[in-house]
Amino acid sequence: MKKWSLFCAAVGMAAALCACGNTSAESEEHAIESSETEIIEETVMEESAPAEAAETESEEAPAEEPKIVSYLTGLECTEEEREARPLAVMLNNIKAGCPQAGIGQASVIYEAPMEKADVTRLMALFENWQDMDYMGYIRSSRDYFVYCALEFDAIYAHFGQATPYVGDLLNSDLVDNISGATAGIDRPATKAFMRTEERKAPHNVYSTGESMLEAVEKFGYSLTYHDTHKQKFVFMPPGKRITYDNGVNATLLYPGGKSTGIANGYSNVQAYFEYNEEDGKYYRYQYGGEHIDELTGEQLAVDNVIFQYCDGEYRDSNGYLAFQVHGGYEEDAKESGSYRVQIFSGGKMIEATWIRLSDTEPAIYVGEDGNSVILNPGKTWICLIWNDHADDVVIE
Repeated sequence: MKKWSLFCAAVGMAAALCACGNTSAESEEHAIESSETEIIEETVMEESAPAEAAETESEEAPAEEPKIVSYLTGLECTEEEREARPLAVMLNNIKAGCPQAGIGQASVIYEAPMEKADVTRLMALFENWQDMDYMGYIRSSRDYFVYCALEFDAIYAHFGQATPYVGDLLNSDLVDNISGATAGIDRPATKAFMRTEERKAPHNVYSTGESMLEAVEKFGYSLTYHDTHKQKFVFMPPGKRITYDNGVNATLLYPGGKSTGIANGYSNVQAYFEYNEEDGKYYRYQYGGEHIDELTGEQLAVDNVIFQYCDGEYRDSNGYLAFQVHGGYEEDAKESGSYRVQIFSGGKMIEATWIRLSDTEPAIYVGEDGNSVILNPGKTWICLIWNDHADDVVIE
């Protein structure tokens, strides 16, 4: 069985980071200046003052203070909200476990195939999660989801796990996890999860922000980002939007194609996104209808969709999967397309490459110009797509 190595060579990292830039204000400015895109100002400039006013001496206007924005969405927030660590929660996506409750509040959603690639599972990253009255329905962990949660320095919550493949990781000091009281977990959070009588097990586990907070305090996890945290996304500033002039029109996105019965995870879920030009959002559909939040009845919609392609394999006869969510710096791998990513925003699609150097580094998306791809502010949905099934994807 092939094992995916977790690699981080110092020389390779330095070279890659130099080539890719970073998410600091300086690199973002450089990326915006060099990107072949059109920036749309949503604010209206005031008309020029009368000519005679120019003759009078005026003081230089004070520079506008930078706005505080979320690391996950690029939307304005308070400094306290920005520095608070997100909560990553594993959510069921089997039809019997849908609709999910509270998922509409997620800032970022990851989706990836599960056992035998019959269906997908979701991981929702929540900001302001302490105020949530209900979140569900919570399911078990897989290691590739844990590594994605580590990209955001997130606290990770799940109920159950594929112990042979993720148990050691969850019990390590690398992950600040909130785990149900199941076999294989050294420190369970016994009071963090409840079951509703309105659904049948195992599709009925839920939690609340208050219960999660109690578990965080019990284990002594930090509620704010660690010093090692690095921002994953690069966003346009508030009040501005970006269009991908060199991109292609893409308004219907099928991560598993239009047919059912294909072992790519998304096929049997009948998952797709449809772009709405009026509000600039991608609306999610699955299982033959709108994908909604049980608590609000509203359809899920995001501002950015990302198809991140990665190598994968079956681990055993039970169909447990492994996906490579590290790497991307080897030139031969780039040329082979193993680290390909398609980014959708504003009804356009651009091709890029993803790069991730270690467990605690985020996967960043690098365009042809060598700079980080800029996203429009808002929510983002990321689909991990198995390279073996890349040809199943349909984009219209």
